[in-house]
Amino acid sequence: MKAYLAEFIGTALLLAVVTGSGIMGESLGSGNAAVALLGNSIATGAGLYVLIVLLGPISGAHFNPVVSLMFWRTKHLELKNMLAYWACQFSGAICGVWLTHLMFSLPLIQQSTKLRNGYGIWISEFISTLVLLSVIRIGDVQAKERLPMLVALTVTAGYWFTSSTFFSNPAVAFARGFTNTFVGIEPSDVIGFVLSEVLAVLVMALLIGLDKGEMLTKE
Repeated sequence: MKAYLAEFIGTALLLAVVTGSGIMGESLGSGNAAVALLGNSIATGAGLYVLIVLLGPISGAHFNPVVSLMFWRTKHLELKNMLAYWACQFSGAICGVWLTHLMFSLPLIQQSTKLRNGYGIWISEFISTLVLLSVIRIGDVQAKERLPMLVALTVTAGYWFTSSTFFSNPAVAFARGFTNTFVGIEPSDVIGFVLSEVLAVLVMALLIGLDKGEMLTKE
């Protein structure tokens, strides 16, 4: 239960950081999108680092369904635990958005009207998710003590070098459909993000399987 609670709270706080910093950046930037994105990316990276360091020892600090799926593929997570993680991540993400609306005195229930679609966005999201999963996979083996910083810096950089702004998380994409703020995404566009992210984790699962096969052959 501690692990499930950590995933719920961690994902909720991550979405609160993402959504709140987007609102604050857009407000203080007086409509300057670059200033808003800068504040949004720095706050997200910093918040993610803190959450991973504090909650990692409890749940692994996934906060992301595709990350949980990858760890299930590598047998670090049982199926029943992965499904419970998914429930905590999706519900936590929505609660995080609602919490932010309350903090900024905005209507609790919203629907985004911000369009984010097109083949460039889908390709970007596929690459973003593949990059994130690769960093986590390699870092977990090669630099475990530096993994929180590696993930945080990857996400911060991803805001700026991808056209999709590095969602890389089905729970995040889904929850951002419920906020008509700087970080929102039109609900009909969510499916494109999720499909791109799922495709990336399937490719990663395939690569993990090939890697295991090579290791068995060498043995």
